[in-house]
Amino acid sequence: MKIFKDFKSYNQSMGMELPLDNDIDVGYYDPPKIILSSEPVVVDFYRISIKIKYKRKSTPDVDPVSAVFFNTPDLIIEPGWDAEPTYTGMYLQLSKKIIDENRFLFKTYLDYGQHEALYLTDDEVEEVTAVFKLMIKYYESEIKHFGVLLSYVNVLVSLVEAFYKRQFSTNPKQYNRVVTDFQQSLIDYYNKPVKQLPNVQYFADKLGLTANYLGDILKHFTKKSALENIHEFVIKRAKELLEQNKEMNTTEIAYELGFEYPNYFSKFFKKLAGFSPKDYRLQLTQKLQH
Repeated sequence: MKIFKDFKSYNQSMGMELPLDNDIDVGYYDPPKIILSSEPVVVDFYRISIKIKYKRKSTPDVDPVSAVFFNTPDLIIEPGWDAEPTYTGMYLQLSKKIIDENRFLFKTYLDYGQHEALYLTDDEVEEVTAVFKLMIKYYESEIKHFGVLLSYVNVLVSLVEAFYKRQFSTNPKQYNRVVTDFQQSLIDYYNKPVKQLPNVQYFADKLGLTANYLGDILKHFTKKSALENIHEFVIKRAKELLEQNKEMNTTEIAYELGFEYPNYFSKFFKKLAGFSPKDYRLQLTQKLQH
């Protein structure tokens, strides 16, 4: 597996134009010059890759697609290149330094990771292509236009985020499956002894997604954040234990749910349920007596 620390070494290896800058690189794909297959690679920077009419050699029965592919640092690009030499497209490469210095421009998309391709409509391809033409213009000009270039980078990322929301709405089956798998993973987590409360990253790893991307899907389809979904499930489970296991005290239930400190469980329960675990049990007893 090859690891690339900078644009120059990566571009040379892949047959792409050499970068004009160490922190930002914009260019067009030229398939006759680019290698069409490679081993898995890791890049230590961010890549946004727009491929038009892209088709893998390994899937000859699958129609070509136009899509945005994305990689964050340290993620393996698997299985590397495996392309028919018929696609066109553009790429944007950003150093970790430029992201850190301009984080407010890039929102959550840059944390999505490599797993989430965005499939583009013909109209969206036209929009992205128009923005890239402007990016190339200012990239190839003097460095004094760097601020303008960065603004167009922001426009591109904003467009991609908007297109993702469109994809959520137009292809609900794919994303409903993610929601269902997440909910099942929550159930599975509590069907075995637990040592700690589950977090969003745990479920993102289980589903092969990044935490931000999973959160965006859940927010779109459930109207609640990933953490809110987890907390809602924990409260539901806590109520079941309080109702069905009268012999368990609050401390035992807290440990059963993965809380390290029983006092935190009581505060957590009261905040989300409106009353303490003890008061909840008292209400249940009073209802039974009536």
